[in-house]
Amino acid sequence: QVTLEESGGGRVQAGGSLRLSCTASARSLGTYAVGWFRQPPGEEREFAAEINWTGSNTYYADSVEGRFTISRDNAKNTVYLQMNNLKPEDTAVYYCAAAPYGLGYRPKVTDYSYWGQGTQVTVSS
Repeated sequence: QVTLEESGGGRVQAGGSLRLSCTASARSLGTYAVGWFRQPPGEEREFAAEINWTGSNTYYADSVEGRFTISRDNAKNTVYLQMNNLKPEDTAVYYCAAAPYGLGYRPKVTDYSYWGQGTQVTVSS
């Protein structure tokens, strides 16, 4: 069982930056692929980014490619999502999720076994 907690959300103006953190407790994140998803108001949860369990590969949705960067620090048991040049359409609740020994591209909600509670990101124009 992996317990995940997101932090770092908040309100920012368009063009600004935020860094989200996903920290695991009760178990090491070192052998899990971790994905970031987001759910805009009234919409379905959607894939944003993923880093595989070795950290050797990262994947991004087209909508965030070039603006968001996912990284991991296994010593701190934490995965980060650096979000730059934020746009109003990035407004959403952001969730991190973990999949054991995940190596390949995992863009679906059902690819992940464990989820955090989410953190709100609001981007104003």
